[in-house]
Amino acid sequence: MNGFPGGVRRIFLDSAPVIYFVEEHPVYYPLLQPIFQRLETQDLIAVTSPITLAECLVFPMRSGRANVIAAFVEILGGGPGACFVTLGRETAILAARVRSRRSITLTDAFQVAAALEGRCDVFLTNDKALTKIDEIRVALVDDL
Repeated sequence: MNGFPGGVRRIFLDSAPVIYFVEEHPVYYPLLQPIFQRLETQDLIAVTSPITLAECLVFPMRSGRANVIAAFVEILGGGPGACFVTLGRETAILAARVRSRRSITLTDAFQVAAALEGRCDVFLTNDKALTKIDEIRVALVDDL
């Protein structure tokens, strides 16, 4: 099934799945490969935000790993099979609404708001704290 059932067309990529894929994590990379293959063929659309990109870039920038930085920018750059949601006033209002209902961080609330604005079917993460939200279906990499 390539990670998700039919009918799932748009997924929000939280930071962890992208990091696992780019860095070829020994456990998670094989689980994520089918999803990223579907993104390449545009059978699945990835939605991300500036938060995802910034979180992914911190450690490669600290360690000066230009090739890893380039890989993250390429994957999250909004090319074919990808959509980059900008964060504006409406996103902030939606994030505040999500956070007022749930005990999650503001960063996570912005991620959920971006996923909702991006009309995503699934929010892909590995953050178990996000499984308590009900605004969007949350999928954990651990459960793939």
